[in-house]
Amino acid sequence: MDKENIYRATGRRKESVAKVWLSPGKGDIEVNKRSCDEYFLRETDRIFIKQPLKTTNNLDKFNCVAQVSGGGISGQAGALRHALSRALLKVDETLRPILRKGGFLTRDPRMKERKKYGHKGARKRFQWTKR
Repeated sequence: MDKENIYRATGRRKESVAKVWLSPGKGDIEVNKRSCDEYFLRETDRIFIKQPLKTTNNLDKFNCVAQVSGGGISGQAGALRHALSRALLKVDETLRPILRKGGFLTRDPRMKERKKYGHKGARKRFQWTKR
């Protein structure tokens, strides 16, 4: 592959990290050496991932090779969407207003809350007894 036409970006969501290599092509998305449909079994995850490409009319213009790790499937889908958006921004800076309006460039800050000591979980408490 020609190194000048490859755009690399990283995206994050919850505990997941996605690294993306975007190159001109016909719209194939490969995740962890498997096709996107094979890796993400839920249709909603596949739609979620392709949103930035569909919004900017680049769905059939770029091939994507992605490496995702950590977290669960939906977190990995969010990280992949974030990485794809950042890579598209490197391809064409004029896409920024469209991607910003869709909320694709904002990293979702929601994380799992830690368990507190003396309690059952992050928020749940042990039952209080008077006697």
